[in-house]
Amino acid sequence: MGSERTRLLAAALLLAGAGALATAAGASARGWTGAAVSAALGLAVAWPLGRRRAAAMPFVEPPAAVDQRQLALLQAQLESLPVAAWRVEGDVSRALTSRARRLAAPGGVRDAEALHALLRDAGHAGPVVLETERGSERWQLRRQALALDGRAQALLVLVPLENELESESLLAWRQLVQVLTHEIMNSLTPIRSLSQAAQSLADEPGAEGELRQALDAIARRAASLAAFVGTYRRVSQWPAPTMAPVDVQALFARLEQAVAPAWRARGGAVAFEVDSPGLRLQADDGQLEQALLALVANAAQATVDTPSPRLWLQARQGRGGRFQITVRDNGPGVPAGLERQIFLPFFSAREGGQGIGLTVVRQLVNGMGGRVRHVRPIEGGAAFVLSF
Repeated sequence: MGSERTRLLAAALLLAGAGALATAAGASARGWTGAAVSAALGLAVAWPLGRRRAAAMPFVEPPAAVDQRQLALLQAQLESLPVAAWRVEGDVSRALTSRARRLAAPGGVRDAEALHALLRDAGHAGPVVLETERGSERWQLRRQALALDGRAQALLVLVPLENELESESLLAWRQLVQVLTHEIMNSLTPIRSLSQAAQSLADEPGAEGELRQALDAIARRAASLAAFVGTYRRVSQWPAPTMAPVDVQALFARLEQAVAPAWRARGGAVAFEVDSPGLRLQADDGQLEQALLALVANAAQATVDTPSPRLWLQARQGRGGRFQITVRDNGPGVPAGLERQIFLPFFSAREGGQGIGLTVVRQLVNGMGGRVRHVRPIEGGAAFVLSF
């Protein structure tokens, strides 16, 4: 630092001397030569200082020019998003999409102030119900915290669910009615035919045996139909779960004791795996065991023609802290195209199947706050994943 100051002082003196010599030189060539030499020495002394200063100063790129066309395109795309989006800062919310403006305008929600209060006080994501001019509509709220220009803000998005949920509900009811109609007609058609036969036999002498046989067949078909209706009632009226911590390793030990002998008697093998010995799950112990037994029973039926049947049950902590239980077999797997229908009541991909096992599993798991889905393993077979 001291040497820089000395250099700077010497350069200043030399440049000042050059100026004085130039003033006194007039038309004298020798005087101008001395002034030039003094100025050159001053610049030579000051040059390293200028280079250091330039090297120390960071290079700042000029701000890029804003592409107005690209900006307008992005704004148009944001405006056309099929969701209602707002930017919220404090108590002020600004609509970012046309869907958001329509929702707050006349013809949208019935109470605009309630919508603004929802946006202002939204602390977490989740389903919401909005009262609109078309009735109650279900939406999914998403919230993302932002920090722009040093100010805390939030991006709120409402995703419409009503149309999709109604479509799914109508499809489920249509498929359920088709299954129920098929099963009921399978019993009513022979009952009607047998009743007509019994009426004709009642007027024939000596036909008591045949009449009794026809009435017996009618009774059996009626009992079968009553059992079908009773099964439907049982599926639709499962008791509410009693939630408590479940020791998964102990649960698997009970399951292995219950199902392993039958699999080994068929020449098969079972494997129960728990990632951590102390793994626990908040669930209804009895209903979770019932759901797993139903999946194991399905696996046993699926592998009835498999030479060396295999069953795997695995429990682990998945991504984001989610708990997962996987039940997998090495059977032929679910036929392509039936992945979604297998969870419908009374639908079965197997000849003679009742089609209630997976329905019961889904109802039990959903009742405990979980989900069940079918996946197709690379190795073949079928796998069902319970996520909580």
